[in-house]
Amino acid sequence: MRPPVGAPSLTRRTRILLVAAGVLVVLLLGGSRLLNFYVDYLWFGEVGFRSVQLTRLFTQIVLFGVVGIVVGGLVALTLWLAYRYRPVFVPVSGPEDPVARYRTTIIQRLRLFAVGVPVLIGLVAGLAAPVQWQTVQMFLHGTPFGKVDPEFGNDIAFYAFTLPFLRMVLNWLFVAIAICFVLALVTHYIFGGIRLSGRSGFVSTAARAQLAVLAGVFVLLKAVAYWFDRYDLLWSNRNSQTFYGATYTDLNAVLPAKLILLIIAVVCALAFFVAAFRQNLQIPAVAVVMLLISSILVGTAFPLVLQQFVVAPNANEREAPSIERNIAATRDAFGIGPDKVDIRPYEGKSEATPAQVRADTDTIPNIRLLDPGKLNRTFTQLQQRRNFYGFAPNLDIDRYTVGGETQDYIIAAREMDANALVGNQQDWINRHLVYTHGNGIVAAPANQVNAALEDAGGQGGLPRFTVSDTQTEGAIPVEQPRIYYGELLDNQYSIVGAEPGTAPREYDSDEAQYTYTGAGGVPIGGFFNRAAFALAYGERNILFNSSINDESKIMYVRNPRDRVQAVAPWLKLDNDPYPAVVDGRVQWIVDGYTALQDYPYAERVQLGDATSDSRIGPGGQQLPNETVSYLRNSVKATVDAYDGTVKLYAFDESDPVLQTWQKAFPGTVEPRSAISPELQAHLRYPEDQFKVQRELLTRYHVDDPGEFFSTVSFWDVPADPTVQGGNGGGQDAQPPYYLYAGIPGQNGPSFQLTSALVSLRRQFLASYVSASSDPDTYGQITVLQLPNETQTLGPQQVQAQFLGSPEVSSELNLLRQNQTTIDYGNLLTLPVAGGLLYVEPVYIERAGQDASYPQLARVLVSYGGRVGYDASLSAALDQVFGAGAGAAAGGAAPAQGQPTPETPPAGGQTPAEGQTPAAPNAAQSAAAQEIRQALNDLKAAQQSGDFAKQGEALAELDRAVSEFQSSGG
Repeated sequence: MRPPVGAPSLTRRTRILLVAAGVLVVLLLGGSRLLNFYVDYLWFGEVGFRSVQLTRLFTQIVLFGVVGIVVGGLVALTLWLAYRYRPVFVPVSGPEDPVARYRTTIIQRLRLFAVGVPVLIGLVAGLAAPVQWQTVQMFLHGTPFGKVDPEFGNDIAFYAFTLPFLRMVLNWLFVAIAICFVLALVTHYIFGGIRLSGRSGFVSTAARAQLAVLAGVFVLLKAVAYWFDRYDLLWSNRNSQTFYGATYTDLNAVLPAKLILLIIAVVCALAFFVAAFRQNLQIPAVAVVMLLISSILVGTAFPLVLQQFVVAPNANEREAPSIERNIAATRDAFGIGPDKVDIRPYEGKSEATPAQVRADTDTIPNIRLLDPGKLNRTFTQLQQRRNFYGFAPNLDIDRYTVGGETQDYIIAAREMDANALVGNQQDWINRHLVYTHGNGIVAAPANQVNAALEDAGGQGGLPRFTVSDTQTEGAIPVEQPRIYYGELLDNQYSIVGAEPGTAPREYDSDEAQYTYTGAGGVPIGGFFNRAAFALAYGERNILFNSSINDESKIMYVRNPRDRVQAVAPWLKLDNDPYPAVVDGRVQWIVDGYTALQDYPYAERVQLGDATSDSRIGPGGQQLPNETVSYLRNSVKATVDAYDGTVKLYAFDESDPVLQTWQKAFPGTVEPRSAISPELQAHLRYPEDQFKVQRELLTRYHVDDPGEFFSTVSFWDVPADPTVQGGNGGGQDAQPPYYLYAGIPGQNGPSFQLTSALVSLRRQFLASYVSASSDPDTYGQITVLQLPNETQTLGPQQVQAQFLGSPEVSSELNLLRQNQTTIDYGNLLTLPVAGGLLYVEPVYIERAGQDASYPQLARVLVSYGGRVGYDASLSAALDQVFGAGAGAAAGGAAPAQGQPTPETPPAGGQTPAEGQTPAAPNAAQSAAAQEIRQALNDLKAAQQSGDFAKQGEALAELDRAVSEFQSSGG
């Protein structure tokens, strides 16, 4: 017989070329990673969070090494044993036996295969492991919750931090043993330990022993998995349509089945170990069959039978204990328990008199007329100043105290928008060295417009802007108005700074240039750094531009949300960072959440679905659609708009998840006591958390398990009725709204986040939810629950009432015929005088005009089935409640003592400096002052409980209103 022919050997030249190609690939891949690491290293050093990068990297390297060594080592041991105990003589079936050729090739390059295969598999496994670095850090620094699960009595920290790590280790062991089994099988086959010739084939004693031991270890690991599977029942989705958690069937059928299967798996593993030393394979075969049959009968069939014949006929009683556990766990996991949520009965119906409406000085004067989701183009057209400036698509709302009066403002940062550069502005020098920053804060009182639309010759219905930038100082003064970090700058890098005596080059205004002097940016003066960034951005100009000198710095990662995410990768961030003027500086405030996927018995929420609404839309930024069963707004983060400084504050210091990450990254999160009163005054209750909580409150306001099971008292989040097109707003949820208003049982107005909820699958109003953002009551959620038997109109029905009104529909048709488009602003729900007041601004815009922008044309009001519709809020309120009811409402008249913001004249241009709208006559001013004084007297009388003084104040208010109306007001 001709001996087997080995594989041809490689020539020296071929080996050199292969080695060179391998080195080139490593340099391309490794060089890119090293460059990115160095760029990130410099950035983390700039923001002072280098420990985060290094801790994360160290953890990933250790994971890579441990998993790679363990998996690769087990593979190497398996191959060595299979080769060491191979048969001495292996018959060859013929000259063309392919197994013989493979065997010869391996023997000729034995070291290559013996080392290369384990190293390759270890590298692949190691590269897949670093993504689980957070699991390792949480395990190493886990903090007890001080609460135990109701079934096994383990601290919640076991499920949050320990169990995920144990599962990770178990899964890697499963993978390693499975790979070893396959490689052992192949090796024994190639070296003759397993032969398939003949009727029954041949298996050597060594092959049988090794494969049996590996199979036994695998089954033994399965027994461990059965033990861990018991804990997974605590977030079972067997009855997910009603609740999450261990059901009656899980506890009385699946849980015992897991223990039975565990015992059978241990017996099966022992059978495999016995078979390693005996010729008979019948014992492990019988054990495997017994395990499979048991898993079908005990693990699947018995739970199904119990569910169908015992649980289903009496589910409301059988599942009551589990539902009770689910309610308690969900309220605790999402912060909607009785300690945070105050549910009060509210009638929702009232026959309010004009005097009662005027007496509500907490809400009526602060009713918001400006919708931040509609006014981006209005701000852009009237306050953009230059084509390269821009505002975020959705403007923000915050409260400020101006002239001693607190109210909510629409606020936006005038940012640099690199995508808006045109022509020569897009040149590399202009794009990265000249147009580097935005300029100023633009704000407008949310409850005012400059004038009624008709009263200003078509230039009414516009915000009363107050601007603070490098040229002006508005009612909200800003010491450093330049915006180097913002939402429109995420993909834009800028090179700033210059040596002393160098002429400024950054555009600041038409009259002046500017040189950056802040702490932001990475030094780029040295040749090495310039070369690194030139490679990183693929831009040779960075290396050769003469304007870049020793004092130059490069700014990148400029989106506030991206900066916070980079320094705190363990946080989930709210999708709406907002600018606030704090101590004269513009700070971006970002809300950070800690979350867990598996909290025993708690409801599981898809974050993306729960936080989506009509304002975000399909193209908007929202949280990833991850499943969570625990959510806390544990961190408030700030990013300075001028120097990019990132600060993290522990807002919920009792959160064990936050405490765990503080141990993992010590010194990165400042204590809550470090939050200044000025910053605290601008913290808002975060929208995404509120959306998740209101979704859960639609069900988890119910206490009784039987009532919960029947779902009869459940609520729904209403669809947004103001979205045009579709059937009443389609499926997009109505977003929550920030308001500065009063709430029943509370003295004085407060800044709050609100939402209306309707009955399940019906449109009647069921409740009104409000979360406070005021420092003294921050986080307290108030639910005004309407009686079940009432049929108070909900948002959809009120919108239908508005559009069905003959007067409203006819006038809207006239507006549409005038080449304008109609856009409905946010439909606000407000508890007023024992009932519910709905207010909706109506905007018009010229159709088909690039330079057009929304203007407030009308205000719709509804209360108790009565509809008001006028160009001013006060007149619309008078239509609903009677004459004088709207005297206290905000609107076109500027507040006493406040500067008169700019009002655009015809043509849409900003008026010249110093130009102001026409002032009211002396009689109107005197009457307005008397109205304000009467309102203040009435408020003081209400707080003191003096009914006699309340009557006197109401009489004085009626007299002042009459004088104001008779003077032409």
